[in-house]
Amino acid sequence: MEGVLVLNKPKGFTSHDCVFKVRKLLRTKKVGHTGTLDPDVTGVLPICIGRATKIVEYLTAATKTYEGDVTIGFSTTTEDASGELVEKKAVTSPITKEDILGVLQSLTGTIEQTPPMYSAVKINGKKLYEYARAGIEVERPTRAITIHELTLLDGRQVFEGETISFRFRVTCSKGTYVRTLAVMIGEKLGYPAHMSDLIRTASGPFTLDDCLTFEEIEEYVEKHEIQQYLLPIEKALFHLPKLQINDKLAEKVKNGAVLPKPEDMDIDIEQGPFLMIDSTGTCLAIYEKHPQKEGLIKPTKVLAI
Repeated sequence: MEGVLVLNKPKGFTSHDCVFKVRKLLRTKKVGHTGTLDPDVTGVLPICIGRATKIVEYLTAATKTYEGDVTIGFSTTTEDASGELVEKKAVTSPITKEDILGVLQSLTGTIEQTPPMYSAVKINGKKLYEYARAGIEVERPTRAITIHELTLLDGRQVFEGETISFRFRVTCSKGTYVRTLAVMIGEKLGYPAHMSDLIRTASGPFTLDDCLTFEEIEEYVEKHEIQQYLLPIEKALFHLPKLQINDKLAEKVKNGAVLPKPEDMDIDIEQGPFLMIDSTGTCLAIYEKHPQKEGLIKPTKVLAI
């Protein structure tokens, strides 16, 4: 059994919990997720099965899209609804739609973000959430992320109340903490804030429409139909160029050989990695331009069984 299973992650599960449950349902050990989702977050979580575990790194670099609610008026230790209260400040005057749109615009593009204390970022070999649980505050590295699109999904013209919430959609680069983005939105509006709800609606090319629930997975396993719901490696990596090769060359590729660039090759190797596909359409390896030797190509990942 192999391929990419696109899971609709339920609330309350860590990504590791999901991998553990998929291993149990599919009765296979070779399972890996393509990027951590917090327990409170639901939605798209691609999970690689069997031979597809070798392509995890090629599925984690893509952009992600989320829809979430930010609540203005109080902040929490974890920057989401599961944390303990840190600061409370009642919203004393109305916030207009124009105010919010201005803030969202100011956070669009390349911005700097500091990972939250309750995150899996490692400092000196230890995860930040381990420091946080021990009550230890450590200096965290600020890093650049890209917000491709940040859209308000609330039609109200004026927002009033001691606490206010509104929904938005964000498309962002790998490494973005959307709960921290919610806190940043609040700061720019002059109030403490947190992420009160979040769903990932897309991860790279995968969307909610591609997802299966755990209940559906169980059903298809019982019917012995689950393999047809796993995306083949070739389809999961559809964004990479493909080079179909003959059987003789395929044997060399299976062995991870460094090869001269084929003369009739119409792929621009300067643009990045590409797939080596055999005559049956099976992906054997991922190749790229050789970094030191002109005119040669080398494997970055051999996928042949």
